[in-house]
Order: sequence, then structure tokens, then C-alpha cells
Amino acid sequence: MSHNSFGNLLRFSTWGESHGEAIGCVVDGFPSNIKIDISFIQRRLNLRKPGQSKFTTQRKESDIVKILSGVFDGKSTGAPISLIIFNNDQRTKDYSDIKNKFRPGHADFTYWSKYNNYDYRGGGRSSARETAMRVAAGSLAEILINNSKFKKIKIESAVVQIGNEKIKKNTWDTKIINKNPFFAPDKKIIPIWEKLVLEHRKKGSSLGAIIEVRVKNMPAGLGEPIYQKLDSELSKAIMSINAVKGIEFGEGFNIINQNGLTSSDEMKIDKNKISFMSNNAGGILGGISSGQDIVFRYVVKPTSSVLSKKKTISKNSKNTSISTKGRHDPCVGIRAVPVGIAMTAFVIADLLLINNSKNI
Repeated sequence: MSHNSFGNLLRFSTWGESHGEAIGCVVDGFPSNIKIDISFIQRRLNLRKPGQSKFTTQRKESDIVKILSGVFDGKSTGAPISLIIFNNDQRTKDYSDIKNKFRPGHADFTYWSKYNNYDYRGGGRSSARETAMRVAAGSLAEILINNSKFKKIKIESAVVQIGNEKIKKNTWDTKIINKNPFFAPDKKIIPIWEKLVLEHRKKGSSLGAIIEVRVKNMPAGLGEPIYQKLDSELSKAIMSINAVKGIEFGEGFNIINQNGLTSSDEMKIDKNKISFMSNNAGGILGGISSGQDIVFRYVVKPTSSVLSKKKTISKNSKNTSISTKGRHDPCVGIRAVPVGIAMTAFVIADLLLINNSKNI
């Protein structure tokens, strides 16, 4: 299996399976003499880990991360940084009844078609379990950003819609995002989402979600045209996350409701300071950051593993039905929030290194 790595000058590779002994990653290209705060990495992982509420999978994983290499006396050495998390709550027996059936909506059939083999225990490499190591790698990227001259860059993210219930426009309270099980920026939507998610869980179904990411205090000039644009790199990063089916920047697809007079972000200068009068472009022009906040949203499909029976086929090409037992997220998009932050941070850190290399 190829292409288990992401990034350019800064790069990470992940390894391991959902029900294997451990999962891990190697981050290469990380500069030396950066103080590595492992407690910060652990706090980021704790935001993503399963079993924290009745609105996520009940798989109990501590997700305790250990650094194996690349750090000495608390600082990066410039060598590859290797991190590992041991799995400790696999329930492989939950999948024994379906090991010869392809789960609809999952990568079982496509992995089998490509490799003539696949790990049926939670999907193996295609499992969202892999994203824990993205969070670990992205946390290192955040540490790198915080130790650069661009340390004011801040990445915020929240769920803005679950199913057909969305937050009200312009409602965003950063202080409450990490203090509720939905990563909601609006406390009024929380009881609505609670009822909605539990209703679907009870009837053996699931829901999708839309997540918004905001990057504040961005410098202008980040991004490489033509094939390494900031928005194309972010799109690749986000679309590589399990179950993500679409991404939009700024006004996104809603821009169709505007025209040439209203859709462009007009500019002005006041006291030698350049500013924009709107942010329809989401902070990116021509693939390069404009200095405005970067704003984008991505949609995560409903969890494909559900208790209700669905039609499928078996490995020997017979029609059959399947009901996925085990512990699954009724809305997997909830735990995608810290993953999106991690991938965003990694893209920004990578492009900052590329940008800096031009000054040599």
C-alpha cells in the first residue's frame, strides 16, 4: 500500500490498523531545537479520543501518546519524530459475523477490489482510528507555528450543522466550543442536537455534519501558485480525512447567489493599513493568503456503520444483508473537528517552511 504520507518540506507518515496492536506516525522535516510540549499533544488527542460522551462511539481508548525518537532533553533534534499510541480496547469479535460481507458506504469493497485483501476488523487502515496520528502530527505542527514569528496564528473549528439542524448565522462563541460534546459554538443548538443524535442512534441510524474552520491572524503571501495553492493544499488535507465528502471556502457554493458587483472583496487603505470590506473568498486569492481570516467548511457524511439492516454482497458475490454491530459514532463528524484543526495546522506549518526557504 503506497501513499501513507502527507506534506512537502514538513511531512508525516502514519501506520497501523484500527484493531492492530498500535498506531503511529513519523514526522520528518521538523526543525531542530524546538521545545516539544508532549502535554499539549496529549490535550489535542484528548479532544478527539472516543468514549467521552453518549454522542460518540463507546470504544474506550486512552490514546496516550509516546515519543520514540527525534526529541532529546525536551527539544527536537532535527531527526524524524516518531510517535506511537497502543490500542487497548479492540473488540474484534464484533466483526466476526460480517468478515465475509462488504459494509455499504465503507471502503471494504474498494480495498478488496484493489488489494484482493482487507482487514475487516473495523476497516483496518480505512478506519477513522488512523486520524489519531494525524492529530499527533498536527499538534507538532501547531507547536512549530507557535515557535515561529507567526505565533499569533490561531486555528478555531466548530460543528455548525448536524443533520438538518444548523447554528444561526453569525453565531460563534469560541469559549464554549471545547466545553460541550458537539464542539458547538452556539449553546442554544446543543439541546437540539442532543435530541436529534439520540433519536437517530435509537432507531439504528446516523447523521452527517458540517464543520467550519477559521484561521485568524494569517499573514499575507502564504501559498505557492500554481499547483501548491493554499486552498488546494488545504482541500487535499481535509478531503483525505475519513468520511469527508466536500469542502468550500468563504461563501463557497453560495457565491452563485451573488454577482460580479457583490462577490469580489473590495479593498481600501486607511492610515497605511490595507483592509477588505468583505471576505467572500475565505481569505485566499489566487491560492495565496490575503491576510484575512481563512474560512472554510467541510461536510462529513453520516456514519456508514448502522444497526439497521442494509443490502450488500459477500466476497463470493452473493446478495445478502448486513447489520453492523459494535460501537460506532452516531455522528462521526463530531470527532472530526480536532482532526480538521490538525490537518490545517500541518498545511500552514509546511507552507511557512516553504515560504521561509525562499529567503536563503
